[in-house]
Amino acid sequence: MSVANGSLLSGATSGAAAAPEPVSIIVVPGWRDSGPGHWQSLWTDRLPQASRVVQDDWITPVRHAWVPTLERTVLEAPHPVVIVAHSLGCIATVHMGAEASARVTGALLVAPADPERRAVLSDFAPVPYAPLPYRSILVASSNDPYCPIRLAGAYARAWGSEFVRLQQAGHVNVESGHGEWPLGWALLHSLVDGAGWGMGSGAEPARSAA
Repeated sequence: MSVANGSLLSGATSGAAAAPEPVSIIVVPGWRDSGPGHWQSLWTDRLPQASRVVQDDWITPVRHAWVPTLERTVLEAPHPVVIVAHSLGCIATVHMGAEASARVTGALLVAPADPERRAVLSDFAPVPYAPLPYRSILVASSNDPYCPIRLAGAYARAWGSEFVRLQQAGHVNVESGHGEWPLGWALLHSLVDGAGWGMGSGAEPARSAA
């Protein structure tokens, strides 16, 4: 793992002497955006190479507006992209087209929403169930009001994501007590350099099973 001046750097690709390759972290909030105490906001402030997707309308999300905004952000990034998405941001991420998806090297998909569960999110249905062309870690909670854990597991299987199941973590946001969220930070590091961190207590991401 390489950490320099608060930055995340991917591991060397051609021998121990090679310089680490930088990555662009793109933070993708969900419906109603992520407030100042949300882990997405705290991480954006901490990481100088992070950029945040800004939607024109956070209250009434529309797929044909949200997804192109995300795609432009990805395509304009100066380095290979690692996505950090929450809630409806996860669904926007999997709706991206091939060109933008090809720029992505990894994605942390946290508490994905079920767009069929709330009418205001329904424009994002149906959710794509195709394997993602990059490594992804999906984190879901046993009592998320926006997505049943069974559906989150189905997403993980369909997308080929590693699946981290949290107990009683709500929507993994400020309201459920997740500010800095150290576990998520460690999972992000594991995506950046591909090595992972020893998480302990069974929190290490495991490949989702059928």
